Amino acid sequence: MASTNEDSVPVINFGSFLNGSEDQKQAVSAQMKDAFQNIGFVCLTNHGVPQNKLQECFQWSKRFFDLPLETKMLAPHPPGGSHHRGYSGIGQEKVSQQIFDRDAIHELRKVPDTKESFESGNVKDDLQPNIWPPENKLPGFRRFVPSYIHVESCQMLRPASFMEDFYVECAGLVRHVFSAVALSLSLPHTYFHQFHSREFYQFRLLHYPSISEEALLSGEKGRLSAHTDYGTLTLLFQDQTGGLEVEHPHRPGHFMPVKPLEGAVLINIADCLMRWSNDSLKSTMHRVKAPPVGYGSTSNGTDGERMTNARYSIVYFAAANPDVVVDALPGTWNEQQPKKYEPVTAREYFLKRVEASY
Repeated sequence: MASTNEDSVPVINFGSFLNGSEDQKQAVSAQMKDAFQNIGFVCLTNHGVPQNKLQECFQWSKRFFDLPLETKMLAPHPPGGSHHRGYSGIGQEKVSQQIFDRDAIHELRKVPDTKESFESGNVKDDLQPNIWPPENKLPGFRRFVPSYIHVESCQMLRPASFMEDFYVECAGLVRHVFSAVALSLSLPHTYFHQFHSREFYQFRLLHYPSISEEALLSGEKGRLSAHTDYGTLTLLFQDQTGGLEVEHPHRPGHFMPVKPLEGAVLINIADCLMRWSNDSLKSTMHRVKAPPVGYGSTSNGTDGERMTNARYSIVYFAAANPDVVVDALPGTWNEQQPKKYEPVTAREYFLKRVEASY
């Protein structure tokens, strides 16, 4: 069953879809469709990504961001947004919403997004090859060797790459979520798989350093400006700090906090899927601000100033194959409800949006 009210993101037990009967799968799909049509977000529990791997990913993220700046800059994000890989320092990226004029973007950058990030993706993506720090600077970050020991021989059974392995785990969850979305739209459950077969996704580690609460509340500094996402679906794993806010479905311009639920994943519809569904599914504005009072996420600095605690999140952006033409899905348009958008390839749309961020 879904836990929901109009002032919160619905919480759904996805285990009933992964392991349930056909009737249970249909019921979960219907709940997710209702959430995606109204608020654009859903919170899934029992989503199938192992909790120990999720916790370990947060640990590796903290180790990376704790490195000296000069070490992190050994894996620099290239100029511009067409090659979205590597490390971006504080203030390097400024998320904007449908703003492409350079003068307007310059004005937005006067209030920097106080965050840093590290991006990676599919190892087979030749359009955006990964950019890793030297292995000796953070041994195990890219190529982690887990403790899979054969008891009798005491030999390591297989090496693995932690970040690359976690990428695959999330890709599997994306496939399951797309199956639920397809069923909810009366499409074959594998309908979206062909359009995402290359799995050229973006895996982002995010760190929001501790910052003055007053600077955030006054607008002197920001964490993550209000925006929608570019691709088709987004997965978000967040720590317990708080600060994520989602625009209220019935009160435009009013944002409501999304209280973290340990071990769960937030899923939101992104712009390309909203466009693809002819606006039947909603891509919703969201942002990261100062955590709400009472979340236990502020502390006092050395001079008594209230400081927000550091925030870590793991984001996984799914997108269609670059050459896929995004046009209104079957069943989402007719003579009375015509197509709202011209066809566009997934890559054309992505490049237009991401170039405005760098």
